[in-house]
Amino acid sequence: MKTAMKRLIAAAFALLLTQAALAGVKIEHWVSPSGARVYFVESRILPMLDVQVDFAAGSMFDPAGKSGLAALTRATLDNGAGKLDETAIAEQLADLGASLGGGADTDRASISLRTLSPRDKRDPALDILKTVVQAPLFDAAIFEREKARTIAGLKEAMTRPDSIAGKAFWAALYPDHPYGRQATPETVAALTRDDLAAFHGRYYTAANASITLVGDLSRQEAERIADKLLAGLPPGTPAALPAVPGQPAGGLTRLAHPASQAHIYIGLPAIERGHPDFFPLLVGNYTLGGGGFVSRLMKEVRDKRGYAYSVYSYFAPLRHSGPFQIGLQTKRSQANDAITVARDVLDTFLQEGPSEEELAAAKANLTGSFPLRLDSNRKILDNVAAIGFFGLPLDYLDPYQAKVQAVTATDIKAAFARHVRADRLITVTVAAD
Repeated sequence: MKTAMKRLIAAAFALLLTQAALAGVKIEHWVSPSGARVYFVESRILPMLDVQVDFAAGSMFDPAGKSGLAALTRATLDNGAGKLDETAIAEQLADLGASLGGGADTDRASISLRTLSPRDKRDPALDILKTVVQAPLFDAAIFEREKARTIAGLKEAMTRPDSIAGKAFWAALYPDHPYGRQATPETVAALTRDDLAAFHGRYYTAANASITLVGDLSRQEAERIADKLLAGLPPGTPAALPAVPGQPAGGLTRLAHPASQAHIYIGLPAIERGHPDFFPLLVGNYTLGGGGFVSRLMKEVRDKRGYAYSVYSYFAPLRHSGPFQIGLQTKRSQANDAITVARDVLDTFLQEGPSEEELAAAKANLTGSFPLRLDSNRKILDNVAAIGFFGLPLDYLDPYQAKVQAVTATDIKAAFARHVRADRLITVTVAAD
């Protein structure tokens, strides 16, 4: 009986969350006295609060010769802060039933907190988040430990063909931009504790931050929390770097490796966040390589010829032009044939676009699955944090399904023609004969 009741309650929660997603997400936005941008979604369904603080402090801001600095700074951030060492932080969070998360990627560094919303749990957890953001210790011993761990990870990655291919691919796509810089054991070994403190002082500032709050809060409470979280940070100035200078000339990079499987990446810099061509590219890519077993790449490369177990394509918009990428693995002796087929599929798609049946299937999948992107506070947080960090319209999620439905085959052909030029494609292979 108890099990049945639990299932009934879980089903009710799932229904409520799905209904909330279908009804749209109401995002409230303001700028805190500290200068940080704040985004808030009130959600009373569960007694939970999710908070994320994003800084423009990703790897693109690594100084020349110091690749890996942004990642190491973020990795060390919550390993001791204020009067708390890393053990005290972990124990206090465990006692409160709270958890810290986040990480650093190309554009941003994130620190997130999940906590229960009653004030006796919420306030102490938020105090820990505030201390981690504002007063990291960068303890010398922990810094050396995390640096050694990072170096060991980089050395291990240098033995794996997928990691080798990924690094070479980004370096080829962005030869004259910080997106193309790659951390190495040598660049990380040269970093000092002072480098981390200086990076934190420059980029972890109020003007360089956005705060997202989702959960069981009022607007007044959200304002007080946002003000408190960053009140002790220096105002700073928003970080900015030059845009990607355009698509590089196409080319082929072959890297030797003893692996039995060849790793193949094909692509080019394509689109930034918020670009009006995003929806035509999204819908079109479902047919090309984003739709799993119904995609053209999967049918031609895997089903008809057996060249690969999996083959895919996607667009990854970033603050500046993020990549369009096709990826697959195949026997090293079949690598050239697999590349030819993948390129032929892409060329045909660029010329013809999707059929009406393919277009209808893509729209049905993308609109039908959309509510699942918003069926939990964590997913809402992820989406709203991206809206805030990348400066997208507050109603970005509301017309999402309508914009997908409005895409035509002509729109798709035109958008692909603008952003995916066959003569500009970069191809990187590792372990191909």
